[in-house]
Amino acid sequence: MNDNHHQGIQADYWQGHQDGTCECLLCPHRCRIREGHTGRCRVRATVGGAVRAIGYGMISSIHSDPIEKKPLYHFHPGSTIFSVGGWGCNLACSFCQNWAISQDFRQSAARHTPDQVITLMKAEGGVRMAYTYNEPLVGFEFVRDCSRLVRSEGGTNVLVTNGYCEESPASELLPLIDALNVDIKSMDDDFYRKYCKGTLKPVLNFCKQAVKAGCHLEITNLIIPGLNDSEEGVRQLATWIRNELGPLTPLHLSAFHPDFQLQAPPTPSSVLLHAYQVCRESLAYVYVGNLPLKTGQNTDCPGCGAMLIERIGYRTRITGLNDRGCTQCGRASDVIR
Repeated sequence: MNDNHHQGIQADYWQGHQDGTCECLLCPHRCRIREGHTGRCRVRATVGGAVRAIGYGMISSIHSDPIEKKPLYHFHPGSTIFSVGGWGCNLACSFCQNWAISQDFRQSAARHTPDQVITLMKAEGGVRMAYTYNEPLVGFEFVRDCSRLVRSEGGTNVLVTNGYCEESPASELLPLIDALNVDIKSMDDDFYRKYCKGTLKPVLNFCKQAVKAGCHLEITNLIIPGLNDSEEGVRQLATWIRNELGPLTPLHLSAFHPDFQLQAPPTPSSVLLHAYQVCRESLAYVYVGNLPLKTGQNTDCPGCGAMLIERIGYRTRITGLNDRGCTQCGRASDVIR
């Protein structure tokens, strides 16, 4: 912590206390951080009596991905997006699929300025940026600064997040975000506390805040056998999405495979398909992922049932959409192209 190179920039959203600790106000944990220590996320620390974003610009991963990999199925389908990830996370999910970067902070990682990242993005030939791989919100200042530059280039910003953020920083960032995928891990607060070391309500509030901010929102739910796969729990999620976010909100049901600390069995296709049927009762667009299934891949018109977008893996083909919407019945499209 004494190496100036690793002190990053002074963070936003914190306050000092008389006992010498600093309270981070970025996420609901509101960590009280002693001098020379970090919060739960590992990338925000108290240095010199102030909270510093020590992970600012520290990149773990850079890659151009299909937009469908985020997953976003209703936002520029078939396109690629420049994707960047850092280190750290403010949750500690025992089933994390990216734990090597989310539960670590490698101080030897190269530090990039926002300008450098934008230059790399433009070299790939696009002006779309996704903040993903680890939890981007713990790198709030870097994501915000990059997002402003992308917007100034006429580009679009995508956030792939756990949604565990306080209202004030979210209100600053969300107007810069065009689309996001939020992971709602369960509708059971006890599940969040036991398996994620967080709470449910802030995530739901963040989703509602994103919709009010005019962002395109899609939801992901990882189905873990025996933990969050009950019909009641799945139905509760779909009903909440319908009532609070809208019945046209895409939901991605994802199959679990053992990773990190949780060695539960992989999700059987039968469990995923049953969850799909339950959610389809409430929502127009439900997708399944992480298993090679034919069900829940394509986008069909809610009006007439015609196929609008065909997907095989990450290969995407727009089959039934024109500028006005569905080529068969004329219903306006819910897909941003």
